[in-house]
Amino acid sequence: SRWSCSDGCRRDGRRGLQLMRCPLASGRKASMDAKRSTLQFRVTLAEVEPLVWRRIEVPMNYSFWDLHVALQDAMGWLDYHLHLFRVRNPKSGGTDEIGIPDEDAFEDAPVCLPGWEVPIAQYFVAAGTRGTYEYDFGDGWVHEIELEAVGQRQPGTKYPRCLDGLSTCPPEDCGGAHGYARLLETIADPTDEEYESTMEWLGGSFNPNAFSPRQVRFDNPKKRWRIAFAGEGDDRSSTAG
Repeated sequence: SRWSCSDGCRRDGRRGLQLMRCPLASGRKASMDAKRSTLQFRVTLAEVEPLVWRRIEVPMNYSFWDLHVALQDAMGWLDYHLHLFRVRNPKSGGTDEIGIPDEDAFEDAPVCLPGWEVPIAQYFVAAGTRGTYEYDFGDGWVHEIELEAVGQRQPGTKYPRCLDGLSTCPPEDCGGAHGYARLLETIADPTDEEYESTMEWLGGSFNPNAFSPRQVRFDNPKKRWRIAFAGEGDDRSSTAG
């Protein structure tokens, strides 16, 4: 299944997971202001060259799961692996981890709050608020997230939307930042002994500098959740609105 994690867990096997509710999420039903408002983020992939970043605008009443799906689609990842947000809790001052809880985690492991239960607006409370988003714990892709602005929904505009960005996302499973640097060296040198096999693995071509926000297509996060956890088929025709 496309939604089975290669990090060691099958997502669709977590239907019986006992979830820990976020202490900030007691009032999860969004206010009318949140439903009418948006949050604009700049997301930068750390430790890679050329620089890879995206600017996205999402509904303020999004959960962290919804934001995860938007980040995956804007960056160009394929959502093959686990993910984890690390953000400062504005009430406690500590750092909370938000993602997919591991039912087999050790007792002394940090608590991971379920992203679909946690509103992003409870953490990203003002422009300048920062956090990190890690994807694929093997390759260790760390994204730096900054809330740039709070806005209002515009009539006739679909959200989320990608406003700007730079450079192609690295290929999945290429070995993290160091592996990606080696990959770029290889495909830039046709005399490299790994050139042909690498190009074949890439499907024949790869342009690290190519990116257009107009080409970004966003999935419906509720549909993605049902695919991941309820075992539904992967119909990628749905988009968020």
